[in-house]
Amino acid sequence: MTDILDVLTVERLDTDVFRGHPVPTHMARTYGGQVAGQAMMAAVGTVEPTQPVHSLHGYFLRPGRPQQPILLLVDRLRTGRGFSTRQVNAVQDGETIFSMSASFHTGDEGPEHQEAAPVVPRPEELPREDPLGGAFADEWPNWDAVRVPEPDGERVDRRPRQLFWVRYRHRLPDDPAVHVGALTYLSDLFLIGTSTQVHATEPGLQFATLDHALWFLRPFRADEWLLYDQVSPSAGDGRSYNQGRITDLRGRLVATVVQEGLMRRPRTTQPPSA
Repeated sequence: MTDILDVLTVERLDTDVFRGHPVPTHMARTYGGQVAGQAMMAAVGTVEPTQPVHSLHGYFLRPGRPQQPILLLVDRLRTGRGFSTRQVNAVQDGETIFSMSASFHTGDEGPEHQEAAPVVPRPEELPREDPLGGAFADEWPNWDAVRVPEPDGERVDRRPRQLFWVRYRHRLPDDPAVHVGALTYLSDLFLIGTSTQVHATEPGLQFATLDHALWFLRPFRADEWLLYDQVSPSAGDGRSYNQGRITDLRGRLVATVVQEGLMRRPRTTQPPSA
């Protein structure tokens, strides 16, 4: 896997047209976090730095081809003093593979609260084992991820859950846009797999991300440890619903994620019996 700065560097072809370059990968389809991260950087490139992004909503429409560049077309839906909105379509071979809306806000004064972070061991207190049994280090060598045991007092029967400490292992620039892009990239890690925690024994299930939403709540750094708490409250009709909360080492809730994914049994090619 290339350096995250290379992944997030998009080439400006015109005022609102960008190109994301291919990224070396072992995957047969483009990693969803790559497409979303590059789309985010294209959107950020059309908004003043005084308006940081606070949310994105994206739909994965077609599988991406990892060996091909991605054309990123930005539509300036709104540019205001307080809020701005951008629509980004990621295109390969004339077809949209990913469509995303992103909202930007200058920020205002207001009351604050947050849900308490889970009480878990710090990353240095946990064994440093590959959470995907070798595949993670092979595909993402520049990221650290440490699996965290679920707190005993918070376990709920039949509720799939997994927790990870994760960070980019090299120092990144101080530009907040880089950290937003990096978090967009990593937010797709592991999430769709949460729903398999209670279905792991069923062979042949097919998976794909359908949509992805992300809210940025407080400043953060992607090169510092972040706790990614993932749960899957529901699955049915061939789809799984997954949620994530991302907190930093200080216990601040910095982002939340919601994702729906395809989780279905293989479709048979045999005609239905009479």
